[in-house]
Amino acid sequence: MKKKKKVRLKISIFTLLICCLDLLVITGLLVIHSYKFKSFWIPTAMTTMSHKYLAYTLYDEDVVNKIMSENYVEDTNEEVNLDDIIIGDSSKKHYSNKYEKELFTKDKGNEVYKTIRIIEPKFKGWLIGVYDPSDIELAVSNRLGKGGQSVNKLVTSHEGLVGINGGGFEDLDGWGNGSIPYGAIIQNGKLIWTHPGGSGGLIGFTNDHKMYLTDKAPKDAIADGMKEAVEFGPFLIVNGKTTKIHGDGGWGTAPRSVIAQRKDGVVLLLIIEGRLPGYSIGATLNDVINILARYKAYNAANLDGGASSTMSIEGKLWNRPSAGGEYGGRTVSNAWIVTNKNNKPAQAPDKKNYK
Repeated sequence: MKKKKKVRLKISIFTLLICCLDLLVITGLLVIHSYKFKSFWIPTAMTTMSHKYLAYTLYDEDVVNKIMSENYVEDTNEEVNLDDIIIGDSSKKHYSNKYEKELFTKDKGNEVYKTIRIIEPKFKGWLIGVYDPSDIELAVSNRLGKGGQSVNKLVTSHEGLVGINGGGFEDLDGWGNGSIPYGAIIQNGKLIWTHPGGSGGLIGFTNDHKMYLTDKAPKDAIADGMKEAVEFGPFLIVNGKTTKIHGDGGWGTAPRSVIAQRKDGVVLLLIIEGRLPGYSIGATLNDVINILARYKAYNAANLDGGASSTMSIEGKLWNRPSAGGEYGGRTVSNAWIVTNKNNKPAQAPDKKNYK
């Protein structure tokens, strides 16, 4: 009798395991065939340079094409009105919301920029508010065409305080080193680089430090007063109007780098960390727009994301990049950096004070 009980017990445990496996398989099949999962998985895989195959591992070409066709960015077809930007005093006594108060409550001993931690249920990031837009500068790799430099290096070599990565570059199989930037680069009012493959439009600043987003040719943008620019996109906010993003815009959920400007001239530099399971998944373009809207961004544009999304503060890698963190961040072609041209107090933040 005892032996029979043991056999029955073994059989019941085995049967339970089989049932659990069956349940897992069925759940998995239901998940991968759900529209919500397809809409997350496919655009996220397709926005990477070397992991597009993950979309085709689970789905055939027709399904991938269908999902991508339903996720797109609708262009605003609106030109930036530079006259709307009125650069003024960064001191405020009245705030429209708690986020604006947070932005203008300056860090102790720092009159140049404010560091803000972004924490959302699915992602984390960092926002830098730069009070004087004349402190924004485009730093370009000194090995342009041969190799890139880390954002840390670009910041320190140009005597900057803060920086985030800028435009995209050739990244064959995920091994690009920032040597060949895509699209155009304008520096000091001159076109210093152009290469096929640029996506989006020109993102930069005029001689009077106003953020200018345009689809014009570089020579025409320079004629308009464009001093510095990189080519990327899409534009996310133009003249206070948010771009309509269908689904996730075809950009998936990923690490993000964004640059924006408020109507009063204050510049916002945003980094979203991602592709780090258990810590931060990443953000969609709509997620980014929602954050920028809180801080009253008037014009905003998406920069190169993914593993390139990097922020440097006072010579230190500040965010957690999805790759290359152990080397101080990935090498890139260029970066938007914050200088201190007026030599204002700029005490470095202590990361221990942030969650």
